[in-house]
Amino acid sequence: MRDQFYHLHLISDATGETLRAVSRAASAQYAHARMIEHVHSGIRTERQISAILEQIETEPGIVLYTLVNADHATRLEESCAALHVPAYNILASVFDLFHSYLGSRQSHQVAAQHSLDANYFQRIEALNYTMYHDDGQALQSLETADVVILGISRTTKTPTSLYLAQRGLRVANIPIVSNFPIPNELEQARHPLVIGLVASPRKILEIRQHRLLGLPADQESSDYLNRMLINEEIAYTRRLCQIHQWPILDVTRKSIEETAAEIYSLYQDQRHKMERLRPE
Repeated sequence: MRDQFYHLHLISDATGETLRAVSRAASAQYAHARMIEHVHSGIRTERQISAILEQIETEPGIVLYTLVNADHATRLEESCAALHVPAYNILASVFDLFHSYLGSRQSHQVAAQHSLDANYFQRIEALNYTMYHDDGQALQSLETADVVILGISRTTKTPTSLYLAQRGLRVANIPIVSNFPIPNELEQARHPLVIGLVASPRKILEIRQHRLLGLPADQESSDYLNRMLINEEIAYTRRLCQIHQWPILDVTRKSIEETAAEIYSLYQDQRHKMERLRPE
């Protein structure tokens, strides 16, 4: 038993961090067996699914996945069944699993709203994705975002992103720097809704001054607090968004919750438009 090993395939259309967390908790109970982990993240196309299935056929084992695309999930399930390989969607309701095994409905206990259902795992996955894509990081997987938030420093990009992630959206945020081109990955992204955040120069200056309290002054901090440069940064953000026809939100008098609510509404509108354009 000491030399026993098994293959574990983790398949996700996002980062796969939720799958890793679940698999580690489960595999810890089987310390006698050595796990060979295969992480397939950012899976969005049929070609990617085909490549994964070829690998599963060569190295069969346990398959755990989180795929929002129903066609991809169905194909994966059916192909794994044909290969006699167990596959499980961890976004499936844990209560449904209990019901299928016990043959009875769960009792309506207090705090039942905290069940580990699909929405729970979707939020965890979204939070992991959003933290991984904070402040212009991990641009190579930007296409898998639901929303991309742009803005200069101190326009509440990160807190707004995290608030949206708690509602299940995968959010990336990218800082805007005057006269620096936006990343190529953003130019090429077609899936995410891209939104620019701006605020009044006075508001930006107040927040930046508060942030630098107690820190030694230098040339960089002097530029950071320069009212003229702040005006240029805001104007540059507006020009970028106008060129690319990205919506702009002024967050000067908005709370994080209000900003997030507006972005969520815009995201829903975009999704509904895309669904109407999709061929029958």
